[in-house]
Amino acid sequence: MCAAPDAASADLVVLNTCTVTSSADADARHAIRRIHRENPNAKVLVTGCFAQRAPEELAALEGVDWVVGNSHKTQIARIVLGAPRTEEFHGQIVIGDIQHSREFLAAPVIDAYGDRTRPNLKVQDGCSNKCSFCIIPSVRGLSRSAPLASIVEQVQGLAERYREVVLSGINLGRWGRDLPGELRFPHLLRAILRDTGIQRIRISSVEPMDWSAELLELMAGEPRIAQHIHIPLQSGSDAVLKRMFRKYRTRHYASRLDLAHGLMPDAGIGADVMTGFPGENDVEFNETVRFIENRPFTYLHVFTYSERPGTHAAQSTEQVPISLRRERTAILRELSDRKNADFCRRMVGRTLSAVTLGNESALTGNFLRVQLSKPRAVNEIVDIEIGAAGPGQLKERELLQIIAI
Repeated sequence: MCAAPDAASADLVVLNTCTVTSSADADARHAIRRIHRENPNAKVLVTGCFAQRAPEELAALEGVDWVVGNSHKTQIARIVLGAPRTEEFHGQIVIGDIQHSREFLAAPVIDAYGDRTRPNLKVQDGCSNKCSFCIIPSVRGLSRSAPLASIVEQVQGLAERYREVVLSGINLGRWGRDLPGELRFPHLLRAILRDTGIQRIRISSVEPMDWSAELLELMAGEPRIAQHIHIPLQSGSDAVLKRMFRKYRTRHYASRLDLAHGLMPDAGIGADVMTGFPGENDVEFNETVRFIENRPFTYLHVFTYSERPGTHAAQSTEQVPISLRRERTAILRELSDRKNADFCRRMVGRTLSAVTLGNESALTGNFLRVQLSKPRAVNEIVDIEIGAAGPGQLKERELLQIIAI
């Protein structure tokens, strides 16, 4: 069996789905219909979070041959190759209780896929939190960590081909807590720095209370760790955070943010923010706006609240009208654009370390895109002098050529 160049020519299409929002569900359904329309003879297997949450809904779509939940992802090869029907494999739908999963299961990362210079290495899966809006714990299971030695081995292999590796997870800051030896996330970072030759580690999203002083001080003192901090906020209103079942309040969040900014004043600092959570009124939304305005964020990922079946928040009778949710999302995205533009202007005249990407662009350690003034080799870490700040990105200073007459 070999990979086909595209879905239209494949004998088997495996579609991995998300279900974090209703639009993600809609995208999955659209993709299934398109694949079946363009290649009606192909076998289609749907897996991932949508498959785990609503297997019957997916199985009813025309063209779907198998629905395999996250609980059985590692068994996909056996399923499509005709494993004997047993209690485990009893037909079109193959699914089990994800809450019983205790092992970390993920395919080794051997390539950067669509991004040729920044492979994304998943080191943690699942989440043991119970946020009232989130479907993820019920479709991904409890927090589970990849073994330290396995991660180090993979990073060392990737370091032979790439300059930067991104560490990711559903709840990344919880890495190690289910492993023997009372391990914490900083233990993993130190092991990677000590035992591999990777030039840059980038940390993806970590929950507020896991941004410990130890972790932030390690980042600030280690040039091989990108000074890029993503710290989910969700709301700047304590009342909303309480209804969300978040484990912190704005004062806790602000203390982590102030420490990070004090240690790394030029770091890129981003947050996830949700608008239109059930019961969110004008006063609570304005608290969020003021909180963000007064903090050193350099970008935001703004999400419009989406009801997820089976979550506590979806049962609320105080749902915010869709039009108002979208209006608030637009306000926060405009605020994000202003903060990002201010941050970009601060970088003009600086020399920043960046990893070169395709299309004559690069990504700085503090998470800013740079338009290069000339072509450079892809997949290198270089120092770039910033000459200007354009919409959403920086521009490298162009060297003036003096011609003697």
